[in-house]
Amino acid sequence: MSPFVRNLGIVALLALVIVALNLETSLVTASILLQVAFVLALAFVAYMFWRDFGRREISLWPRRAQIVFYGAVAVLVVDLGWFMLGSLGGLEALAFFVVAAACGYAAFRTWRDAHRYS
Repeated sequence: MSPFVRNLGIVALLALVIVALNLETSLVTASILLQVAFVLALAFVAYMFWRDFGRREISLWPRRAQIVFYGAVAVLVVDLGWFMLGSLGGLEALAFFVVAAACGYAAFRTWRDAHRYS
């Protein structure tokens, strides 16, 4: 038996157990907990990267550049939180992508300007 067929059988068996024992609620709860854990892991990695590398470099930038960069990151964090907490559609999804692109552009442009003259 090929590994692909064996793995499909395992997945089918797990799906059958979940449906037979009416464990959909538990599965949804576990899914939500895994999503929260994933977001926290991403936040932790971003914080560690900033603490080890970014903080020293950004502290050397002009004050205006620091405010723009940290402001863009803060607005992006709020935008991502809004995206993760609600289901976006239509104009809300468009607003999410426009705000994310504007924040990314502002942060990148500030970073690039800070590195251009050093």
